Amino acid sequence: MTTERADDLAGVADGFGRLWTPHRLAYIEGAKPPGDPGDSCPFCTAPTREDAEGLIVRRGEHCYVVLNLFPYNPGHVLVCPYRHVSAYVDLTDEETTEFTALTKQAVQALHTASAPQGFNLGMNQGDIAGAGIAAHLHQHVVPRWRGDMNFLPIVGQTKALPVLLDDTRQRLAAAWPSA
Repeated sequence: MTTERADDLAGVADGFGRLWTPHRLAYIEGAKPPGDPGDSCPFCTAPTREDAEGLIVRRGEHCYVVLNLFPYNPGHVLVCPYRHVSAYVDLTDEETTEFTALTKQAVQALHTASAPQGFNLGMNQGDIAGAGIAAHLHQHVVPRWRGDMNFLPIVGQTKALPVLLDDTRQRLAAAWPSA
């Protein structure tokens, strides 16, 4: 049996690139992300503000659509219930219906406003599943274009976004389909 020490491997290429993310250790070790009970929930606070200030694109009776403050791409929106619930199965039938309708409308509005070539739709429920704010359910609607990812987010921890949030909110609100 052979044992290898780390200094024995120094300088030996193994074919893998590494992206060190020590800032993520806090979450692995159980630090609470923003939005946990006891903290001010941004998804409860946003709808109490004027649309432009809260980045609200569309309001419904039970749910609303808000721009992601840290978007993956321009037009990245979140569909949220007004009610502070953490699980999809905890939505009422009325909330579920409107949550789904607003998701479909978001896709339609994004097609009209910016002609993406595809979409990522999804929910991360629970800290372990990657939810940044696990205490309040939200669904991501992320428009995608060929070549929209490059080295900047990985190497430079920087995302290049060609449109300001307020401009994006105005374009989406104007392109929202009639009910």
